[in-house]
Amino acid sequence: MRRDSIFYKLFQQSPTLLFELLTNPPTNASAYRFDSVAVKEPKFEIDGVFLPPENAGAGVVYFCEVQFQKDEQLYERVFAESSLYFYRNRQRFSDWEVVIIYPSRSFEQSQIHPHRSLLNGGQVHRIYLDELGDIRTLPLWVALMVLTTVKEEIAPEQAKDLLTRTRQEPSSPTNRAIIEMIITIMVYKFEQLSRREVESMLGITLQETRVYREIKEEATVNLVNRQLTKRFGKLTPEIRSAITGLPLTVLEDLSEALLDFTSVADLQSWLAGR
Repeated sequence: MRRDSIFYKLFQQSPTLLFELLTNPPTNASAYRFDSVAVKEPKFEIDGVFLPPENAGAGVVYFCEVQFQKDEQLYERVFAESSLYFYRNRQRFSDWEVVIIYPSRSFEQSQIHPHRSLLNGGQVHRIYLDELGDIRTLPLWVALMVLTTVKEEIAPEQAKDLLTRTRQEPSSPTNRAIIEMIITIMVYKFEQLSRREVESMLGITLQETRVYREIKEEATVNLVNRQLTKRFGKLTPEIRSAITGLPLTVLEDLSEALLDFTSVADLQSWLAGR
């Protein structure tokens, strides 16, 4: 199951989700934006970085790692990446914190003694999804994270319960995004089934599917354009038109591929290949 891409999409849709997991979130949590960054010399790839608003002075930067496989050098890597990024951007931030999300404690690395000061000092937050409580009582976005960990035999029931809770809320783009994420998680969890079969299993109607897909397509186009404009400046009308014409699955591929682009030429080459 491609949990990395699922959690990336979750944080893209709801950057404040990270702070729902913390006991003492920043007061301006709603103003944070989610990004992923690369630190060169040596080259590190940081999965998730939550950046404070630039117009509010120096703030706290949060680094997030989702770890669903045991890695006996996870803390060495994460602390090295985070410290180096903080060092290279010291003027932008007043402090840094790290959030590690595990499915359970059994996935944590064995040797943690060398990192006892960081792990016990309040700067590092370890989240164990199986200890957050009953999925039926969790906030919807947090429940989506837990849904990625439940066993296949109970996943459909849990997913249907989340759909029912979502439909009971007033209709909004956020609720539609939650429904889309539920479907995405179940498609990844039941790889042997087609998306339509998963939708049928969950009781999603054709009308709902069409509406959500259209909204998701438009939202993904806007997101990709914003990401590319931020990295490379204003895009030409030809490039924007080419992106708008891409189907949803290709747009989602582009939203991940663009993280590795270093120039507009990389983007043009990628589009030409499609």
